[in-house]
Amino acid sequence: MMTNPPHPNATRMTAPSRPAQLDKLVQRFARISEPKRRYEQLLWYAKKLEALPEEDKTAENKVPGCVSQVYITAELADEKVSFQGDSDAQITKGLLAMLIIALDGLSPSEIIQLTPDFIKETQLDVSLTPSRANGFYNIFKTMQRKALLLVSESN
Repeated sequence: MMTNPPHPNATRMTAPSRPAQLDKLVQRFARISEPKRRYEQLLWYAKKLEALPEEDKTAENKVPGCVSQVYITAELADEKVSFQGDSDAQITKGLLAMLIIALDGLSPSEIIQLTPDFIKETQLDVSLTPSRANGFYNIFKTMQRKALLLVSESN
């Protein structure tokens, strides 16, 4: 019996240590071939992001180095981190929502061990302007910093 070779896009780009929800997100974006559709997916995530209470939009929760206004909060419950956030720019809000989906519910150590290079597998990095790509990395690093802070506060 002859089998067909796997379709080139069917290759699973799974990092063995990557959490399942992050892997699922990467796979979703990797399957989208058109840059416009990737942006539409980001905008969809932006619309789904729960509103951040106004009282949480403080200097302490602001992401440094972002052109747009981005805020992130983090809480620790049962050894898992829960994030909330908001941005005044829709694409950035979509990136934030994507990262919240990817990192929410992980332990602080899982978050701290991740690297942001999974953005390359989503192919979003080629579509993002330099300032948005920089914003993505700043949001990611802020989420890691907040996870690290939660660990030090709970010890």
